[in-house]
Amino acid sequence: MHFRQLLLACGLFAGAAAPVHAQAPFDASRIKVSWEVVENNHQGKAQFLSAFTLVNNSKVPFPAQGWQLYFNFVRSIKPGPFAGGVTAAHVNGDLYKLAPVAAGKGIAPGDSLRIEIVADAWAVNFTDAPDGLYLVWDKEPGKGYRMNPLEVRPSTQPKQYLRFPGDKTALTTAADVFEQNKDIKDIPVAQLPAVFPTPQEVIPGTGTYTLQPGLHISAAPAFAKEAAYLAGELNTLFGTTPAIGEGNGIALQQDGSLAKEAYTLTITTDGIVIKAADAAGIFYGIQTLKSILPANAWAAKQKTISLAAIQVKDAPRYPYRAFMLDVARNFHSKQDVLRLLEVMSLYKLNVLHFHLTDDEGWRIEIPSLPELTQVGGRRGHGVDEKESLLPSYGSGPDVNDPAGSGFFTKQDFLEILKYATARHITVIPEIETPGHARAAVKAMEARYAKFQAQGKTAEATQYLLSDFQDKSVYHSVQNWNDNVINVALPSVYTFLDKVVEELQAYYKEADAPLEYVHMGGDEVPAGVWQQSPVVRALMQQDKSIRNTDDLWYYYYGKVYDLLKARGLKQYGWEEMGMRKTTVGGKPHNIPNPQFSNNEFMVDVWNNVMGGGAEDLPYRLANANYKVVLSGVSNLYFDMAYMKSFEEPGFYWGGFVDIDKPFYFIPEDYYKNSKVDALGNRLNPAIFQGKDKLTAYGAENIVGVQGLLWSETVKNSDRMEYMILPKLFGLAERAWAKNPDWAIEKDSARSEELYGKAWNNFVNVVGKKELVRLDHYNGGYNYRIPTPGLKLNNGSVAANIQLPGFTIRYTTDGKEPNSKSKVYTGPVAEKGTLKFKAFDTRGRSSRTATTVNPLRAQTLSTDGGRK
Repeated sequence: MHFRQLLLACGLFAGAAAPVHAQAPFDASRIKVSWEVVENNHQGKAQFLSAFTLVNNSKVPFPAQGWQLYFNFVRSIKPGPFAGGVTAAHVNGDLYKLAPVAAGKGIAPGDSLRIEIVADAWAVNFTDAPDGLYLVWDKEPGKGYRMNPLEVRPSTQPKQYLRFPGDKTALTTAADVFEQNKDIKDIPVAQLPAVFPTPQEVIPGTGTYTLQPGLHISAAPAFAKEAAYLAGELNTLFGTTPAIGEGNGIALQQDGSLAKEAYTLTITTDGIVIKAADAAGIFYGIQTLKSILPANAWAAKQKTISLAAIQVKDAPRYPYRAFMLDVARNFHSKQDVLRLLEVMSLYKLNVLHFHLTDDEGWRIEIPSLPELTQVGGRRGHGVDEKESLLPSYGSGPDVNDPAGSGFFTKQDFLEILKYATARHITVIPEIETPGHARAAVKAMEARYAKFQAQGKTAEATQYLLSDFQDKSVYHSVQNWNDNVINVALPSVYTFLDKVVEELQAYYKEADAPLEYVHMGGDEVPAGVWQQSPVVRALMQQDKSIRNTDDLWYYYYGKVYDLLKARGLKQYGWEEMGMRKTTVGGKPHNIPNPQFSNNEFMVDVWNNVMGGGAEDLPYRLANANYKVVLSGVSNLYFDMAYMKSFEEPGFYWGGFVDIDKPFYFIPEDYYKNSKVDALGNRLNPAIFQGKDKLTAYGAENIVGVQGLLWSETVKNSDRMEYMILPKLFGLAERAWAKNPDWAIEKDSARSEELYGKAWNNFVNVVGKKELVRLDHYNGGYNYRIPTPGLKLNNGSVAANIQLPGFTIRYTTDGKEPNSKSKVYTGPVAEKGTLKFKAFDTRGRSSRTATTVNPLRAQTLSTDGGRK
């Protein structure tokens, strides 16, 4: 699930700051700090060497002693001392600190200090860098002074970006991009499909119908809300709201013969008719009508819009078409969520899996447990964690950091629920347990301390999630050593029931559906609970618990009963449905038969190509678990688009561009998996002996889900950049029927059919859907692909993954802008040539650069988005 395989998280605490601070010994803003990768595979091991350089830009010396430099880092740092006269210490999670050794000499004015550190694994792109640097003076331990943003120096040499000696994947160049795009052909807009995602059937008609102000919307009584929604959309287009009632225009009619969520849409010269059995079907018919509109219709108020006659018959492939948003690692505002819901609804996705809690944040107000957000919803530096959590993911010392601190109030959440429900999107809340629960654990410990100080022991222990006498030693994947709920405590179930009770009340007040609650289940580390007195006491009392592994089944059995008593169903990560056993004396996991008949629904994320668990989704589905396909290999949108220093995101599960979700075959992804997690061409032999999905198991595949974990996603622009355009591949796979290329048995014919489908898809995305999103709902910050370049006989050719963008270039080494020359064919001009792609608003891609003529030049992608 979450980041898996990369160490993440964080931590210290934000205690009460003193009302008056002493004068800091040095102005932290006068230190300039840069960082660079020196080499991966340092000393021939799975570790890398990197270096900080601190420059003193003040007129006074930086002290030799009396300070500590804190920062977050997603890799585990080896203990010091290091070159530069400092030693390193792990605080918790991804929070580290450097401190001077006794012989430290400080930094004279104008001088610099280089600090080299060794860390596990490797670094490839700029989001691997340390973040959130701040100074703490020994005389003022509760106060942190944020430093200027870190300058991250690009990795340009093979030793800096190749992960290990067998790493065959260099940084992606403009020449690589050109090769990837070489078979993409331009298709005129008039020849592209009228509707996206692809409907089941489209029949062109004869003539046209003109949409214009003054038309009427007539609707069956069951579709009154959808009629009002459509009227609002037309008001956005025309500036006037159409009348709802009998009259010529658009009719929303009920047809009980259609399946759930299915619809028909007919446009004739007389008007528009949308039919469905239910309100969801009518809503999707409205979204199809919007899809048929010209892509630039939202750029300005329209006087009239002419629509060609057409008949569409449609229904979704899967009932569960989901997107998961993590707001715990870094917070995303209510407005960010509403914008995501809007674009989800446009492309007929119908579930928001809302990852509301994790180690680094609790983001939903629970009024009867205010500490969850007062403490668990804030991050900052302090002397303990009684008022806030430790800084994580670069959130820094200040509790007002918008990514580190924040939560949804009751009114915020009600607004989100109502907005989603109006768009036929179900919001499934996730309360991550028993691991990934540090925010809740620390919040309840703060609550305990508060009531214990008042002598109220019963209140103090009522919702406690930790055993203070537990001496167990463990480290989570993200390097936390205190992030797991102690499931032997009765107070744990009191806590969970209270949280679920209040969540259920929110949904009732918002008149929003709540069938499942996601209860986590991910990445509980080895070693947990082994030295806990309350666990030993429980094992004495309940002889069915023979070891700490059995606590897993004990816990989720109780959670199942708790939810069932409230009329709810259990949902969680894949580990919830697994059981630990042995084969030949070696550890082995199997689908747990204990829960297979309990209607458990599981997200299966761990299908890393080459990782050994490629068949896990199919094994669980075959074992009667309801499976949501959530595999990292194709559907983790926090994975970087490509191997480039400038591309943000992780890559432990592979690089994920728009093609990965598009070519995903949900019920037979072995067939079309192309590369492993390292980017190497996939050897089909890895699937030998793997379980295949049975016909019975296929009935348990309930849907497909895209996911965005937010460790590297701190703001709205980055959030939309990582999601779009990948979301289009997800939408097509979740809604459209199984394509011909996926079921074709002849591999050559399948590849040919896929090539045609891919070419059609990228033209639709580039020429229609992204043009639509330039202005729809205020416009979205999608990623514009970088042009590919090829040198040939003294000229430079350019291409692009998504046709429709304007490519501009310069020959004098300057960055292209909206007034630069438009690329229309190979460029024979000499000099340093730079190319960028521009959208209709003037936003641009990263820069692709080459030198012409051919003299020891390279093709590269560089620069930042403008």
